[in-house]
Amino acid sequence: MSGEEVVVAAEPAAAIPGEPMDIMTALQLVLRKSLAYGGLARGLHEGAKVIEKHAAQLCVLAEDCDQPDYVKLVKALCAEHNVSLLTVPSAKTLGEWAGLCKIDSEGKARKVTGCSCVVVKV
Repeated sequence: MSGEEVVVAAEPAAAIPGEPMDIMTALQLVLRKSLAYGGLARGLHEGAKVIEKHAAQLCVLAEDCDQPDYVKLVKALCAEHNVSLLTVPSAKTLGEWAGLCKIDSEGKARKVTGCSCVVVKV
């Protein structure tokens, strides 16, 4: 009203809607939101149960999983039940995105536990 401009400082968003983002950023956002709403199964046992119940939308597998039987089982279950399968390079990264860590006062992840498989529930 007096001709003054008011500058509002907005916190930077991870990605602006409509702006292109890479697949890993989008995956991180999906996992964070599904974790907040309780729609995330972490680990082989939980993930296999969700996939078998036909209640899975997406499965994320770590590429550095050292057990070939584990990888073979997850890939077979996803193929059998028509569940989309994505891979990430590191189990530690997947564990951090799935909430298997402590967050310190600065907002950084501490004591990250690796996770080889995460399933997003319907």
